[in-house]
Amino acid sequence: MADTDPGGELRNTVYKTVTRSGRRMTRARRALYAVIVPLGMTIIRLWWLSCRSGRIVGEEHLSAALAQAPSLVPCYWHQHQLFCARYLLQQRARGRLMPGWLISPSVDGELGAMMVTRIGARAIRGSSSHTGARALRDYYLALVKENVSPVVTPDGPKGPRFKFKPGAILLAQMSGRPMLPMAYAASRAWLIKWDKFVIPVPFSRISLAIGAPRYVARVLDAAAMETLQREMEAELLRLYQVAVLANTSSTDSTLA
Repeated sequence: MADTDPGGELRNTVYKTVTRSGRRMTRARRALYAVIVPLGMTIIRLWWLSCRSGRIVGEEHLSAALAQAPSLVPCYWHQHQLFCARYLLQQRARGRLMPGWLISPSVDGELGAMMVTRIGARAIRGSSSHTGARALRDYYLALVKENVSPVVTPDGPKGPRFKFKPGAILLAQMSGRPMLPMAYAASRAWLIKWDKFVIPVPFSRISLAIGAPRYVARVLDAAAMETLQREMEAELLRLYQVAVLANTSSTDSTLA
């Protein structure tokens, strides 16, 4: 049975539909989140600070994209979230762009939404798995109407790893804004077992690579879509290798 409030509306999602977890935003849960969020952000910031800054390769590509429009579609593998996100937040602090992240509309996702908001970015509530069309619409509105640069991790947390799903391409096609491929590499890192998420070892060196902005034609048939997906997969993998090579350089940059 649906979990409803006294007014008859469903309570465990911002879309007022039942999610798989069935959890509700109770006072106790809200109080717990209020404690967890600042604690979690403190841990993340300390992790960022514990790593050494390496080179940023291709930063001119970001400048070129922003010279054409005030927002874009950053793309990187789910496993590279930690330091690609940090770089985008640094650009927000410099007034260059406003990053956004897709957060589940469920009560469970409220924790992530609170963290994203706390760091000054935009939380776009939706799920690529369960609210795909609505999430794509909300991404589009944020990108074009509000000049938010919504991050797309094209393989997503559920994988398959390093497979470029079409969401970012569709978004770029609809909006006329470019995809901006990114990757980072750590000199030493741990991989979380279930999704191979990269967590750099403290005091490791971090380098980042940015590719050329990729614009998508307004008309794209199925064959062209598949070709572009393969090209973007290859580009993200190439950028990772560029970041790995950059880590061998002794020249530090501004990823601090």
